[in-house]
Amino acid sequence: MSNEMYQLIAIILYMAAMVFIGWYAFKRTSNLTDYMLGGRSLGPAVTALSAGAADMSGWLLMGLPGAIYLNGLVEAWIAVGLTIGAYLNWLLVAPRLRVYTQVSNDSITIPSYLESRLKDSSRLLRVASGIIILIFFTFYVSSGMVAGGKFFLSSFGLNYHAGLLIVSGVVIFYTLFGGFLAVSYTDVVQGLIMFIALILVPVVGIFITGGFTETTASIREVDPQLLNFVSGASFLGILSAVAWGLGYFGQPHIIVRFMAISSVKETKSARRIGIGWMFLSLFGAIATALVGIAYYHQNTTVKLADAETVFIVLGQIIFHPFIAGIMLAAVLAAVMSTISSQLIVTSSALIEDLYKAVFKSDASDKQYVFLGRMAVLVVSIIAMALAWPNNESILKIVSFAWAGFGASFGPIILLSLYWRKITAAGALWGMVAGAITVIIWGNVEVLTGTLYEIVPGFIICWIVTMIVSLITYRPNPEIEKEFTEALELLERDGK
Repeated sequence: MSNEMYQLIAIILYMAAMVFIGWYAFKRTSNLTDYMLGGRSLGPAVTALSAGAADMSGWLLMGLPGAIYLNGLVEAWIAVGLTIGAYLNWLLVAPRLRVYTQVSNDSITIPSYLESRLKDSSRLLRVASGIIILIFFTFYVSSGMVAGGKFFLSSFGLNYHAGLLIVSGVVIFYTLFGGFLAVSYTDVVQGLIMFIALILVPVVGIFITGGFTETTASIREVDPQLLNFVSGASFLGILSAVAWGLGYFGQPHIIVRFMAISSVKETKSARRIGIGWMFLSLFGAIATALVGIAYYHQNTTVKLADAETVFIVLGQIIFHPFIAGIMLAAVLAAVMSTISSQLIVTSSALIEDLYKAVFKSDASDKQYVFLGRMAVLVVSIIAMALAWPNNESILKIVSFAWAGFGASFGPIILLSLYWRKITAAGALWGMVAGAITVIIWGNVEVLTGTLYEIVPGFIICWIVTMIVSLITYRPNPEIEKEFTEALELLERDGK
């Protein structure tokens, strides 16, 4: 049996498992809350691994190793920022959002939570939130599809477009039918596969390159600055990298997990599991890139065609073809877990936050679930069209979408959970200001080359929200009552 056949068998088994989980979740999905939020029934381990897998995407196994392979440890500042941001997100946002979304009209999406929390009768806030989610998630989903196409191209020499269609087809299937439960359960499997692969590849790889000392020496022979955390970096460059951590507070596909956990008390356990998984996974991704530098320096007869495929190629070199196939499945896991999570949130934005708000429909739950599935299909098709040319790097697309969400929603989420005086008008204007700042800044080369667009976007959103809120604030007994009730519930159940 050929190497490719072994690897293909592993990939097929993985794909079949994802489809089975989708079918299993389909059997447990009876209404819109089940489809969009899994009935608020996730345990801490499922929540943590699901949030981690949804967060990391193909960037963890392709984008980050590729950047470090090319530029060295200076690119690791992104990982530092992300770890800090994820920890603060679990600490500051998770417990309060779990409680507040339950207290405030049992909200099942971020836009519906904001509308209910701020008592916005105009529905403008909900519609604007839904539109922002649609815009940035369509780009985000397309980045995952690009990663899927690149994966099959580099692993099996398969046509990029064929690979894109295979990955997209399987993800669409299990997301379409299984909804949030399918996405969460598949995320757990995918998160574990990613974790194991990211530990095994660098650990085994370092023995092949001669051990720690020899590997380090080989990297220094290529360029000593590759092991320098600040080489060639400006203060603004490091600030831009660390600022990725700001994005966590506004990522709908991640913070929706906080709303779905079974109780606020479980957020502590979930935080420990999630941050442990994340730290080791990021460390593994960085180590993989460094081992890759040493390996290709020692083996000058082979060349790496695309730096973003260093994890894939090393896995194929180091392991038996079947094990290498499982390593390859880890890349697919990273890609597919994020695509599916983003599709379900985008679907909820279209149906729960735009369709219901604009048309004030009184359709049945069964009809809403059907419409949610159709929304998944439509967004997938648009994202595939954007991914078709294969002319953008994964990291570039992800960084733009990440900044868009972080700057649009991050300050609003934090202020809504900690500040009684935030108003619907303040949130609306702040959200729009943040999104526009990211879109403009991110598309002007001289600006984005100086400072990552999430920094000005986040600051402007925060300032505009506070100023407009202070101008438009009027005491509202219902808002005050809910805020106090949420704090009391947090105090009672969070112990």
